[in-house]
Amino acid sequence: MDKVIRVGTRESQLAVWQATRIKELLGQQGIAAELAYIKSEGDIDLQTPLYEMGVQGVFTRSLDMALLNNKIDIAVHSMKDVPTQLANGIVQAAVLTRASYKDIFVFKNDISFLNDFTSSAVIATSSIRRKAQWLNRYPGHTIENLRGNVNTRLRKVDENNWNGAIFAAAGLERINLRPPNSIELDWMLPAPAQGAIMVVCRKDDDFCLEACAILNDAGTALCTKTERDFLKTLLGGCSTPISALAEIKNEILYFKGNILSTDGKEKAEIEMTCPVHQTGMGSRAANELLNKGGNQIADSIRHAAK
Repeated sequence: MDKVIRVGTRESQLAVWQATRIKELLGQQGIAAELAYIKSEGDIDLQTPLYEMGVQGVFTRSLDMALLNNKIDIAVHSMKDVPTQLANGIVQAAVLTRASYKDIFVFKNDISFLNDFTSSAVIATSSIRRKAQWLNRYPGHTIENLRGNVNTRLRKVDENNWNGAIFAAAGLERINLRPPNSIELDWMLPAPAQGAIMVVCRKDDDFCLEACAILNDAGTALCTKTERDFLKTLLGGCSTPISALAEIKNEILYFKGNILSTDGKEKAEIEMTCPVHQTGMGSRAANELLNKGGNQIADSIRHAAK
């Protein structure tokens, strides 16, 4: 009997969309697959801000356990949620072609206040990275915590008297939920690997490794690896205000990255380029950034976390 790959997913609409996409792509290669639903801590606790949950792997841990316990064969993640250090026994099997890496602002009434950097406003996000970049640009704004899946968060924007909230474009666009009252934040650098989907499996599962290899996009895999190496060399997880973007144009890898203090008052940034065949740019950029003032910011974040 042909093997049916069990695709592990969280139960949110976006997670199910991503897992279903993997199932369809495998099906196009003649490989049978079925979805298996797993709850994660990040979905169960919707009150605690992500940066207080020791967030490394908060959305991936339950799926990792299901993988290692042989309840599923592969797991599908928004790559920006995946810790830079994968769990022992689990490996990256594929990275899909990236969708939009951008953050978008969903606004309530008007956006004229965005042109005034001294304005007052209330903005919602649970991301410490978005919060830090926003406060760096708009120091007079107040940031409110916003948790839940994208459907819940959009509803909360409607129900509260905030001026707006920040979302990842890819998440809303994949499930056709991006509202007309939204704009791209071209000035905001994304989370490392934002907009990319990662598939993982057990290290010794040759069948799944081979099946998923067909789905891998080499360009996206290189860019996201560069961004995640930058993150890993600097500090680490989603609970740090670190942003990175790598793009390939004409066989050149272009990289931008930054680290901010959590209140947005301090910022260190870096830009680099290198030929695509040259390896290790993410780590090189991180080390250069640390020497350019990033070290003090990283230290202050580490001390605050203790």
